[in-house]
Amino acid sequence: MSQPSFGGDGFQTEQELRRWQAGVEAKAQRYQAMQAEVAAVAVTETSRDEVVRVTVDATGAVTALVIDDRHRDLPGTELAGLVLTTMRLAQSRITEKVAEVMERTVGDDPQTVAAVVGSYRQRFPEPEPEQPRPSDGTVDEMRLGRMADDTPADEPTQPRQPRRPARDDFPDDDGDPWGGPSILS
Repeated sequence: MSQPSFGGDGFQTEQELRRWQAGVEAKAQRYQAMQAEVAAVAVTETSRDEVVRVTVDATGAVTALVIDDRHRDLPGTELAGLVLTTMRLAQSRITEKVAEVMERTVGDDPQTVAAVVGSYRQRFPEPEPEQPRPSDGTVDEMRLGRMADDTPADEPTQPRQPRRPARDDFPDDDGDPWGGPSILS
């Protein structure tokens, strides 16, 4: 939309102002339509095994959650992971829908389209690929520290006893880590 050209005769200036005003009003209507359409965006995604179905709105909020009865066969942590993964997948698809609306309604304003779509991409990134579930009934596990079966053969398997601090480990003169005189002295 071009700016009106002023400085000509009164009639020409008035015509330019009306044309400019009509353009501004049309643009405002397109932006209102865009805003209404974006607000109506909803995305539904289903987990790979079809146990979980999640619907999110344009803000990414969950508006519907359906969990199939087959969930009883899953451990709670796996079901929770399915819900979160499916929700994130649905949220990541919001960007596509918003981009379609933006192009259709205000596509002649590429800066606005890029800013809004970029904001959605940043807020709802593509989720990491879903890891396949073990089909043999095994459970993935995470270990912290060493397990007895991790001990090399030349090391004893008895647990180590914590080392009792020596008197020299403490900076004060009486050897008490609590800062007072020793009751054993």
